Amino acid sequence: QELARLIDEGRLGQIVSASARLHNWRPQSYYDQPGRGTRARDGGGVLLTQAIHTLDLLVWLAGLPEEARAYAATSGIHRMETEDLAMAAIRFSGGAIGTVSATTCAYPGYPDEIDIIGTRGMARLGGRLLAVSFHNGTELSVEDEAAGGAGADPMAFPHHHHRAVLADFLDAVESNGEPRVNGREALKVHRLIDAILGASESGQAHRV
Repeated sequence: QELARLIDEGRLGQIVSASARLHNWRPQSYYDQPGRGTRARDGGGVLLTQAIHTLDLLVWLAGLPEEARAYAATSGIHRMETEDLAMAAIRFSGGAIGTVSATTCAYPGYPDEIDIIGTRGMARLGGRLLAVSFHNGTELSVEDEAAGGAGADPMAFPHHHHRAVLADFLDAVESNGEPRVNGREALKVHRLIDAILGASESGQAHRV
């Protein structure tokens, strides 16, 4: 939320690059569970099951990319139906470019990271820490004590943020208002994932 505020206030300047990196680790035993990593149960692989949360944040912060070129594969590390490794180059309507790197092959697992590079500074959101460096020499650091989610343990997180999302939705229902994330907003990240997978399958750039 603090990073979104900085971007909205223009303190980073114009965004020239926005990238997301999710280097998780899942052992084969994770995918040996019935249906895990299949289209029928999970709907997809690392992009839809793990990276979707980080990509959703990227879209919220930088906007929805308009084009993707990508590769996705099932590595020799896992036996599974869907992808456990995906790489993409993305381009935004304003001219900014970036990358997406998502995998469950990165032993022992690392915190997710989002990099936003602007004409006035750069911000890195990694794990529970936001670090911002401005061109004028000032810096900003914000730590989220409620954050978590190690790259190796899918359950290593508290539930403060889940409660906040549910509370916001219930408040919208009771007040007949609009939740912070409605259905249209939630579907944006699915458009990006579909474009990355489509670009990988076709070998061509895909519109988002």
